[in-house]
Amino acid sequence: MTATVPAPAPGPAGTDAGRFQRDDWGSAFRNVGVELSEVPLTAARGAIPADLQGTLYRNGPGRLERGGHWVHHPFDGDGMITALRFDGGQVCLTNRFVRTEGYLAEEQAGRFLYRGVFGTQKPGGPLANAFDLRLKNIANTHVVRLGDQLLALWEAAEPHALDPDTLETRGISLLDGVLRKGDAFSAHPRFDPGHHGAPRMVTFGVKAGPRSTVRLMEFAVEDDPAAGVKAGQLLSERRDSFNGFAFLHDFAITPNWAVFLQNAIAFNPLPYVTGHKGAAQCLQSKPGGQAKFWLIPRDSGTFAGQPPRIVDAPDGFVFHHLNAWEDEAAVVVESIYYSDFPSIGPEQDFRAIDFDLLPEGLLEQCRIDLDAGTVRTTRLSERCCEFAMVNPAREGLPFRYAWMAVAERETGNDPLQAIKKLDLEQGERHVWSAAPRGFVSEPVMVPRPGASAEDDGWVLVPVWNGARCGSDLVILEAATMAEQAVLELPLAIPYGLHGSWDQA
Repeated sequence: MTATVPAPAPGPAGTDAGRFQRDDWGSAFRNVGVELSEVPLTAARGAIPADLQGTLYRNGPGRLERGGHWVHHPFDGDGMITALRFDGGQVCLTNRFVRTEGYLAEEQAGRFLYRGVFGTQKPGGPLANAFDLRLKNIANTHVVRLGDQLLALWEAAEPHALDPDTLETRGISLLDGVLRKGDAFSAHPRFDPGHHGAPRMVTFGVKAGPRSTVRLMEFAVEDDPAAGVKAGQLLSERRDSFNGFAFLHDFAITPNWAVFLQNAIAFNPLPYVTGHKGAAQCLQSKPGGQAKFWLIPRDSGTFAGQPPRIVDAPDGFVFHHLNAWEDEAAVVVESIYYSDFPSIGPEQDFRAIDFDLLPEGLLEQCRIDLDAGTVRTTRLSERCCEFAMVNPAREGLPFRYAWMAVAERETGNDPLQAIKKLDLEQGERHVWSAAPRGFVSEPVMVPRPGASAEDDGWVLVPVWNGARCGSDLVILEAATMAEQAVLELPLAIPYGLHGSWDQA
């Protein structure tokens, strides 16, 4: 592997209006320089809980530069998986890049050979990029265990299968014929904890266009010899088509519904075709457009076989949902809303971004009345947030507690520097902060084995530590948000995307 390459720091140095250290924030943008195997870790502070038993898998862009050229957006970086294995108070670390076809070709060439969806161009300007519409499957968005495979996910193409222990890349997986070559497969599955008996992985693929088709799929996650079912087996699927272009990253589930939010987005492919923009840069809010909730009946639920319900949704843009649940004739969904689609234009440098010019994500609850076809919206928090989650046992059900990454200050847009626990019944908030020099990625809530209380467990938080230009893993007590342990990782990992917990 090549040596670690830190990013230069364009734009203003020091603090942003005294709010955060821009140099500390920007120092995370670099290449991961090493791949490690089963390296034992010790707690720099605190003690690792002995009953925390399993593996935390994380995915995110691990290579942001080649041959002196930087990606235009971090989301275009090659996927790198980190596994942290917990066993009896001991932890060891393994990390590997996903050996995608594009990664291997560019490693050999030492330069970019592919365009990136979020604006990264091959060297040579528009003429070198025009009419090159190949997609590089970068496998950088999420990582989940399904049967004996660890799947590195990137929603525009098929998953890559990895060895769950060594993280070696086995190759593209078509999931025993469920997918065809080139099929889209969501990077944001939801795990049904057992609403209709056994737990399931619920996910989707989307074919977007003037009329978009959503393929909803449900997979077994456990072997059931009595029923002849193996983990990873497809249990059900359905396809539904809807008017309009679908930009869907996430969705939510309840026992009876899969809930999608079609943002009011227009896609003009001409700048992409002519080599001036990446595909995602050709998305923009549609003037006068109407967002829609698409509620697709699950095949395991009460409304199986019925057509979808379509309801007008509030204005704004949503990447991620917190949860959804049912209340008599209503479906309630909590989502992180932006006032507009956040984007980085062709002439902007992501490392010099002005946070004050970007919309912040705010947590809102939408109560969808299925009989009346109306929506009532309630703001749940005024603090800029992202990457919100509930106890996985409450997925699709009414819940009390949520954990999310938030900005350090109470209002306005800033980098994510803290983790907030929100009590939706009492309105109480508990915050653990990594400020002033730490920056957080997505938290993962891990229930304590055998726990009955919804907030009994831990929150695992990857932190970029600007003071030492390295990555930490912080273990918090989920109930109190008290710090249990800090592990200083022997890796400098750029800000990641999604991760998952695999219970031992």
